[in-house]
Amino acid sequence: MFDDISSSALRVAVSGLAARQNAIANNIANIETPGYRARKVAFEDALHGAVTRGESPAGVTPTTLTSLEPTRLNGNNVNLDQETLSHIDTTMRYQLTLRALDSKYSMLRDAIKGA
Repeated sequence: MFDDISSSALRVAVSGLAARQNAIANNIANIETPGYRARKVAFEDALHGAVTRGESPAGVTPTTLTSLEPTRLNGNNVNLDQETLSHIDTTMRYQLTLRALDSKYSMLRDAIKGA
């Protein structure tokens, strides 16, 4: 009941988005750290592929990659504007995903209650 593809995909999305928020926070915290390379989290393509193939998305895990963007003189490549936009986008996606999960569980709750 809780292991259907949509529930599993939503749980993976929440996990991936949380990992991305953590990477963004680390990037911003290290904006002045010499030699620090920004981290990026990817999971959407793997999740989409699993769902498209009809496979369980439960096996999809977020991948943290090091940004290959050009660096400043101190070797740091964190771009505050880019991180801010990514934070806003990720927060909105996270909230939408949580609402979808909440709606799914509300329907199950109503079905169990017989409402």
